Amino acid sequence: MEKPSKRSRPGRAPAPAGRTSRPRQAEVARLAGVSQATVSLVLADKKNGATISEETRRKVLDAARSLGYVPDPAARRLAAARNNLLGVFSFTATFPTDVEHSYYPFLVGIEKEAAAHGYDLVLFTGSSTGGAGPAGPEALSRVRLADGCLFLGRHAPADDLARLVADGFPAVHLGRRDEPEGLPWVGADYVSASRDVVRHLAELGHRRVLLVREDDEAPASSDRERGFREGLREAGLPQDEAVFRSAAPEVDVTAERLLGWVAEGVTALVVEETDTAGAWRSVLGAAELAALDMPGALSLALLGSPPADLADRPVPTGFDIPRPELGAAAVRLLASLVAGEEGGEPLVGCVLRPGATAGPPPSAAGPGTASPPPASGRGAGPT
Repeated sequence: MEKPSKRSRPGRAPAPAGRTSRPRQAEVARLAGVSQATVSLVLADKKNGATISEETRRKVLDAARSLGYVPDPAARRLAAARNNLLGVFSFTATFPTDVEHSYYPFLVGIEKEAAAHGYDLVLFTGSSTGGAGPAGPEALSRVRLADGCLFLGRHAPADDLARLVADGFPAVHLGRRDEPEGLPWVGADYVSASRDVVRHLAELGHRRVLLVREDDEAPASSDRERGFREGLREAGLPQDEAVFRSAAPEVDVTAERLLGWVAEGVTALVVEETDTAGAWRSVLGAAELAALDMPGALSLALLGSPPADLADRPVPTGFDIPRPELGAAAVRLLASLVAGEEGGEPLVGCVLRPGATAGPPPSAAGPGTASPPPASGRGAGPT
């Protein structure tokens, strides 16, 4: 009797016709409609405390068979070689070790939570290019020395991260990400927090509120604008021309521009926070040059925490980002993935900060002032 060839060996379906690349766990997860962590547990025949139903197990095995999935021996060896190390990789020009850097509180939370779980940290500095550009595949490949890795940064290379995710390497991004698909993340609830700031300004009586943000499609920026617009809609305030975007706020946000906004009836500016706080610094500088009384003539709010080097300024109205809590939550999620357990994508709430830079709008009529709010409490819209 003729022995079956390797290609016809029972239990392994051939790769789909026309396909040249090896199927990944992420594809199996999509086809089965489950998480990649579940796929990893089923294919490794491990439970590690997780409860997986027979129906889910069957779906995963059927999906793997239909795709012709074969576990990567190298990935299996890496998974078995646990050394209680968690990596931290930042997509910035230099790794943020300065205590005044906005990422430093993240690291505080990461270090404390990692120690509580019995992990040591490895700080990967492949992104330290002196501003020459983002980290490439070679830099990211080194994170496999750890059992799993946390990634920080607004502009992470999606393709390189996707390769790690597809190989089943435990990775968590600190901050919401829509891609690559299957990358777990932990983020702040910027939508609700930004909406609360607008609600606070509306309750003070402001009817014309403008958002100043950088020209950036990062999820953190999009979430802030979404919450800002939801706040305007709930308060009945006009949304037309309510957002000013700039790729270079230090050039575009001038004293003349601020005076022009005030003359048009804008009584409050809401500014997004970024890694550099470029927009916030520009607004503060322009307001000082314009000699605007704040918050008498113009109220300001910051969607985030103020930079440490501006601690001598009045505390801005806005919200505080719980950076240490976010760092700790990211470690807990990563530790779960390393252990082969299910993990979620939690949003951590931000706390409204009343601050000292926002107050009631000017009550006197005339250029640069706002009219009293309508009796109904809803705006009449732009004139």
